[in-house]
Amino acid sequence: MKTLALPSLSYCPASFPSLHSISYNYCTTLTTNFRTLRNVKCCVSAPSLVDHLVKFKEAAKDGNLIPLYKPIFSDHLTPVLAYRCLVKEDDREAPSFLFESVEPGLNASSVGRYSVVGAQPTMEVLAKENKVTLLDHHEGQRTEMFEDDPMAIPRRVMEKWKPQGIDELPEAFCGGWVGYFSYDTVRYVEKKKLPFSNAPKDDRNLPDVHLGLYDDVIVFDHVEKKAYVIHWVRLDQFSSVEEAYNDGMHRLEALLSRVHDILPPRLPSGSVKLSTSLFGTSLSQSTLTREEYQKAVRQAKEHILAGDIFQIVLSQRFERHTFADPFEVYRALRIVNPSPYMTYLQARGSILVASSPEILTRVKKRKITNRPLAGTVRRGKTLEEDYMLENQLLHDAKQCAEHIMLVDLGRNDVGKVSKPGSVKVEKLMNIERYSHVMHISSTVSISRLI
Repeated sequence: MKTLALPSLSYCPASFPSLHSISYNYCTTLTTNFRTLRNVKCCVSAPSLVDHLVKFKEAAKDGNLIPLYKPIFSDHLTPVLAYRCLVKEDDREAPSFLFESVEPGLNASSVGRYSVVGAQPTMEVLAKENKVTLLDHHEGQRTEMFEDDPMAIPRRVMEKWKPQGIDELPEAFCGGWVGYFSYDTVRYVEKKKLPFSNAPKDDRNLPDVHLGLYDDVIVFDHVEKKAYVIHWVRLDQFSSVEEAYNDGMHRLEALLSRVHDILPPRLPSGSVKLSTSLFGTSLSQSTLTREEYQKAVRQAKEHILAGDIFQIVLSQRFERHTFADPFEVYRALRIVNPSPYMTYLQARGSILVASSPEILTRVKKRKITNRPLAGTVRRGKTLEEDYMLENQLLHDAKQCAEHIMLVDLGRNDVGKVSKPGSVKVEKLMNIERYSHVMHISSTVSISRLI
């Protein structure tokens, strides 16, 4: 029996717990590669390999990071099955991820367009305070160093790379850095105010940062009913473009065969209402006692009255012993609490299972988007009750004041990296409905970075 910890969360009492998984996309979209396959893995179309090699060489003239990909029908392959093909059930230490989405709506059941699966990163960055470990799996090298700003390592790794993309692939995450930044990474930015020497005791000894560089991914397009099997080729690792192309094709076919040419893994039938009582004791262990938490609340109020802060989020971690498989917990969560940002992320020493309605921030084509989500009420049992609760929420002075405060904070945050006059509130005080609750939502964006 293994102890699984629930990471500290900030949440609305009416809502389900949520986590943010941060992914940084260094890729745009990509070139094309097809070949005729047997029926079980039919390609959507199949231009000649000669034409495809010509396209690859053309892309290589302008860049040194070139994608190869193959679109296939996805009616026989689900994201969950694809993940289990790439990562075996007993391999819980293998860095990997599955990202899925459900779009918010009146019935909160509209499947999001894209799902993304990745496994076996070519490189990993792990940071614990200022000690950084760089694992280069391609070269078989392990490098340890001390860095003032470990978050700058991924950009330094990529500084000589020049990704080259074309228009065939969808506007989705098609490869790059995936992982997490813990709350303590703020100490890399606020070095004087929040030094690591003043940090609370770390009883789990997990990395503050863990990122994997994924050059093999599978992207599911649920609208077009296709899956894109993608491999990125770094030209600087080869003596010629032809050698790079041939090696890339070999690796692409190997990735494709892992989800097609082997016997599909057996997935447990599972239980939609996964009863945690079947897998161990109830939640009974917290990092804080009731008295300690109440003391923290009193201290927070004193800081607010003194003008030191205007908002604070107190958190605590709950633990339980369980026999439950984390992936089966995720499979149940995606049905019981479908959300726009569903995540199953395996990292070194931890597994994150998340179902969140919000993003922290998004950067896409030099446009930054921040979406404050605050103000929460349960869903109604009928459509009429839904609208009644919505009206009450939008007229709740406390809920609305909290939301406007977060909008102002979002404007301030994105304003730090924007040109004057470019901050825009695209949507203000909209209602978004999810499976169990509804939230007040706004969208803040900038289109001109400094």
